[in-house]
Amino acid sequence: MPSPALPRILIEPLVRAALLEDLGRAGDLTTDAIVPVGQRATTLVVARQQGVVAGLDLARLAFQLIDPEIEMHVARHDGATVQPGDVIATLSGPARGILTAERVALNFLCRLSGIATATASVAAAVRDYKAKIVCTRKTTPGLRTVEKYAVRVGGGSNHRFGLDDAVLIKDNHVAVAGGVTEALRRAKACVGHLVKIELEVDTLDQLREALDHGVDAVLLDNMTPDTLREAVAMVAGRAVTEASGRITPATAPSVASTGVDLISIGWLTHSISILDIGLDFKASA
Repeated sequence: MPSPALPRILIEPLVRAALLEDLGRAGDLTTDAIVPVGQRATTLVVARQQGVVAGLDLARLAFQLIDPEIEMHVARHDGATVQPGDVIATLSGPARGILTAERVALNFLCRLSGIATATASVAAAVRDYKAKIVCTRKTTPGLRTVEKYAVRVGGGSNHRFGLDDAVLIKDNHVAVAGGVTEALRRAKACVGHLVKIELEVDTLDQLREALDHGVDAVLLDNMTPDTLREAVAMVAGRAVTEASGRITPATAPSVASTGVDLISIGWLTHSISILDIGLDFKASA
């Protein structure tokens, strides 16, 4: 089932900021010089590659903020798989507004569709196992909300949205605290009863120490499948198990086969390729 659409109040500041960045101090010089006021157009939003669509609400909002008369009729909704040449949406209305908003609309649509497509590829690779694919906080500054939305559209789940979601004790926290036991003691003494605590471990000895003191989840970092399998057996359901560390669609099945609950992947949001989507002018209306 596709992820519910994000409320407009969350996405409008992002789209508005992107439009203001593009319009600069003088607006769209090219379009204003070439396209007559009052000229109307019909254009098609077309997929150039196979992938999963995400970000149509942001694209629609970009056009409507420039000119409320622009109408966008969606043929392939967020979560739909498209092939090259598929029409995703049709735009009709003032030509000036369509051309001015085009780049911002496509920037959002192409990037978020790229994230959804990448997520779908990994989710498909582990569909025979219980493991869920989750993203990280390695997101584009300012775009975390919509990039994590795109992960959900692609069939993944979300890790923390921010530092205030939960406690995630990383290796540097352990180093500063002087060890796993002390780091866990400090965390439990500080946070409320509804806050989950996860600990990153690099070795089975660290994992054993964590389990002795109790933890909600363990991040099993850069472990081989054999070590992961041993770790999952050691945990024996006492905590959520999460694997991480340069996992790709090719290696994900072997990681999932170990029985981990989650597979976290940073590149889903920090280094994906966009999905190529274009805007084709069809005819004057």
